[in-house]
Amino acid sequence: MYVELHAHSAYSFLDGASLPEELAARAAELGYEALALTDHDGVYGSLEFAHAAKAFGVRPITGAEVTLGDGSHVTLLVESAAGYANLCRLLTAAHAHTRDGPDLAPPSLDTALLAELNDGLVCLSGCARHGLGVRHPNVAAELAPAFGPERFYVELQRPYERGDARRNAALRDLAEALGVRTVATGDAHAHHPRRTALQDVLVAIRCRTSLDGCEAERRGNRESVLLAPEEAAERFPLDLDSVERAGELAERLEFDLTEDLGYRYPDFSDSGEPAIAQLRRVCDRAFAEGYGDANGHKRRARRRLEEELALIDELSLAGFFLLHWEVLELARECALEVRGGSAARNVLPPGRGRGSSVGSIVCYLTGLSHVDPVLAELPLGRFLNRELASVPDIDLDFPRDIREKLIVEVCERYGREHSALVASFSTYHARGAIRDVGKALGLPFAELERLARLTDGNPYRVGEELAKLPDAETKLASPRWRAFAELCGELGGLPRHISQHPGGMVISTRPLVELVPVQPAAMEGRQLCQWDKDSCADAGFLKIDLLGLGMLSAVEDCVEQIALAGGETIDLSRIPLDDPAVYREIQQADTVGVFQIESRAQMQSLLRTRPENLDDLTVQVALVRPGPIQGGAIHPYIEHRQKLRENPEFVPPYDHPLLEEPLRETLGVVVFQEQVLGVATALAGFTVGEAEGLRRAMSRKRSREAVEAFHGRFVEGALGRGVPRETAEAVFLKLNGFAAFGFPKSHAAAFGLLAYQSAWLRHHYPREFLCALLNAQPMGFYPPASLVRDAQRRGVKVRGPDVTRSAARCALEGEAVRIGLEYVRLLGEEEARAVVVVRERGGPFASVRDLAQRTELDRARLEALVASGVCDSFGGGRRKLLWELGFVPRNQTVPGSGGDEQQLALPLDPTAATPGLREQTPWERMLADYRTTSLSVGTHPLALLRKHLPEGTLSSRELGARKGGGQVAVAGMAVARQRPATANGVVFMLLEDEFGQVNLIVPPAVYERYRALVRAEPLLLARGKFERLGRNRNVVVRELESLGPLARRCADGADVFGSLPAAHHFGHR
Repeated sequence: MYVELHAHSAYSFLDGASLPEELAARAAELGYEALALTDHDGVYGSLEFAHAAKAFGVRPITGAEVTLGDGSHVTLLVESAAGYANLCRLLTAAHAHTRDGPDLAPPSLDTALLAELNDGLVCLSGCARHGLGVRHPNVAAELAPAFGPERFYVELQRPYERGDARRNAALRDLAEALGVRTVATGDAHAHHPRRTALQDVLVAIRCRTSLDGCEAERRGNRESVLLAPEEAAERFPLDLDSVERAGELAERLEFDLTEDLGYRYPDFSDSGEPAIAQLRRVCDRAFAEGYGDANGHKRRARRRLEEELALIDELSLAGFFLLHWEVLELARECALEVRGGSAARNVLPPGRGRGSSVGSIVCYLTGLSHVDPVLAELPLGRFLNRELASVPDIDLDFPRDIREKLIVEVCERYGREHSALVASFSTYHARGAIRDVGKALGLPFAELERLARLTDGNPYRVGEELAKLPDAETKLASPRWRAFAELCGELGGLPRHISQHPGGMVISTRPLVELVPVQPAAMEGRQLCQWDKDSCADAGFLKIDLLGLGMLSAVEDCVEQIALAGGETIDLSRIPLDDPAVYREIQQADTVGVFQIESRAQMQSLLRTRPENLDDLTVQVALVRPGPIQGGAIHPYIEHRQKLRENPEFVPPYDHPLLEEPLRETLGVVVFQEQVLGVATALAGFTVGEAEGLRRAMSRKRSREAVEAFHGRFVEGALGRGVPRETAEAVFLKLNGFAAFGFPKSHAAAFGLLAYQSAWLRHHYPREFLCALLNAQPMGFYPPASLVRDAQRRGVKVRGPDVTRSAARCALEGEAVRIGLEYVRLLGEEEARAVVVVRERGGPFASVRDLAQRTELDRARLEALVASGVCDSFGGGRRKLLWELGFVPRNQTVPGSGGDEQQLALPLDPTAATPGLREQTPWERMLADYRTTSLSVGTHPLALLRKHLPEGTLSSRELGARKGGGQVAVAGMAVARQRPATANGVVFMLLEDEFGQVNLIVPPAVYERYRALVRAEPLLLARGKFERLGRNRNVVVRELESLGPLARRCADGADVFGSLPAAHHFGHR
């Protein structure tokens, strides 16, 4: 029976049109016993395919279509474990030099290496278009003897293209000449005929042209689909033996990718001393230093340590902890190198733990966490328990500069054959789908851009978005637009290309390049494996997460700025954690720029919860998350907290008395992930392992059956403890709503501490904190312009970028913060530094002419410097400086010299005087600042607009003094926009004027009516009802109006829309 031995999934990027599981499901539907996945130059989706195929009862065959050095293709199929190891090495070699030049080169495998590493592999001569047998039969003849007649086959295909008969006749002759046999394949690029139109579009996208422009490259007859075995046989009436041979060959290809690949992480078992003894020694040394005078706390900590070490030994995880400790020690070395002689930064640890591992005292003592879990009363069960199904996760956060170096150093320490970053696969969202599909179909660019700006971001809903356009009826009458909407939906979720995971690394004792192919990453010095985190987990790989956290970078920079400004070294581990002034600002929701508690939702919550200590902040960080929202926890928690403030004797209600113990600290509601475990053990009698299994089943949402199985056990267990069925069902529903999107308490404690530290720095050192935040962008909830305005309102002086004074990055200048040259949009980091180096070596720039002649900046960048106000200190105004710049004589490259020879400029002064040029208006200067640097330290747009606004329009200051109720009108610049999936279509917006910020609540019906304004307009006038709920103030919007036309009139027709920054968007679009 025929078996398809040549099929491509969407992991043949921009070529295959179906996901691996779609191919597997279709193969089962068509009656296939086995199916090979042979994506281009990789096994990116092979493990995903193998698991899916086995689930559908189809035996998966692993392979790849590999590109040779001459551009031709061969199909390699894995016969044994040795063959898989060789395939991985061959694919690694094929990608080895793809990043050597400035542009990404195609993979290329040396034929000699293929001949050498052939053991366990079957080689087919390649596809009908690019196959080795078709393009270079002589090379095929050289390769065939290396594999032998049992493992080299000439591949026959019949895609119903011109020349099929002639080509296959030549291939039969080639097989006879080589003494090998032929085998029939289908070269499937889609699982179903309905997906072939998308495959054509993908080819057009890959070729960066329209369907008409890539006709030669496309499979326009739509025949490259997965056929039923009998249909495939009908295509080869002259080669029925080749059809049967495909099935016979498939029976030999027994390698199972889902079996144990022989992976092992370095577990320190090869040293003379047991790993657990090594780990104990590290912990004991740190324990003696950290708990010297702790008395009762010391005894509790020692007891916890002994219990953890015993559990770690029982689970054979000592090597796991030692590996992470060793990586952290390497991070210390990297930190010393990155920080140099900075005494202020070197006081700080190289990184911090996050996630459930923060609940481990072993992690605390080995430096993998910075929170004492005994003091913070953090449970261990979520991280470590006797029924653990796999190795636990330890996530480490680092400042970005330390992390960049650490990733390279880890590869060097463990060897480039033994370590790599985990991959991730960028998938299509609505905007990319609209632009790429529209271009392929030849649709008007302006129309596509209009739709892209309005889309909610979900490619599956592009058809709905199209139907809401004013000219929808005309568009939907066009077959091309209808096809566009359908194709965008099909493109959604397909991988577009490979990229690197934010920080996940895999380290292996066996060469990793024999377990999964490795290829160079876009960033120099890095390499990544071809599997994402899910496939790595399925393969049993240990993933070490080395994550870059912007706030850690900001905190380090802030501490450095403080030391440079006043010589004071701040040790954040020793600052008071109960500063009343800091908590007063937090309780007033004065938290712009503060880690984790700066968002609009957090601010609204802070005004009601009023945190008073670090424990409260830990709850606060975890509270405003989708999990507590879906679990119905937020409003009850706030109400119970308010009642407790009013009456210290208040006892919060619990769904059942058995829940009092696990939910006491959060006043009767589930806020932390560990509480899922606590509730399941207390109410339903689950073991810790069973409870963790329940949490995992709920959080992954992979198997409804698994959740339902736990559901029955949960309810039965609760009934056995005397809990009414209705109560058990209600509690299970809350847990199921919560579990997927909640924080562990240990994670919240780690982030809560960093939130407090950032709030403390913001309060006591506002200049330094702003400077550090600006240098750490992009991060957080607010754009740089809003951070600057907030700091200015709190008395911080901010000065714009100046070519005679600014450093490359933002820096302190006396009592002010000076914006760095890197903020000029056309100026990159290297160019900004180069300008500063030239200035420091040769003295301050005297004029725009001096600047142009001493630096190597091109004309566009020099004009950007002038337009942004960076050269204002030269005097004369920006228009005059731009005029003068046009007459500056500069050295020119001699044509034909390749840049090696230059014609020197004559040092002549301009022969014509600068004409009288009109000064820029305040509007023009302000818009130029925003357009070229993304911020303005001077006039706010609303200050210029205020007197032109409709009568009765309130400022944020006037609104704050008003009583609740009644209709109001407010105006401002859109700063942030949120449309959370948990808010049932409600959109939350933040408007900013010259005095502060205003919260807008846009109901779903209003959003649909004014979608274009909400999504794209930078300046808005909002009318609606003013609500005061306690200390919260919101405007519930009734109607919206664009202030763009008014602003353009005031700005004499200047491009207001294109100059002002777009609002930050968060959450589901």
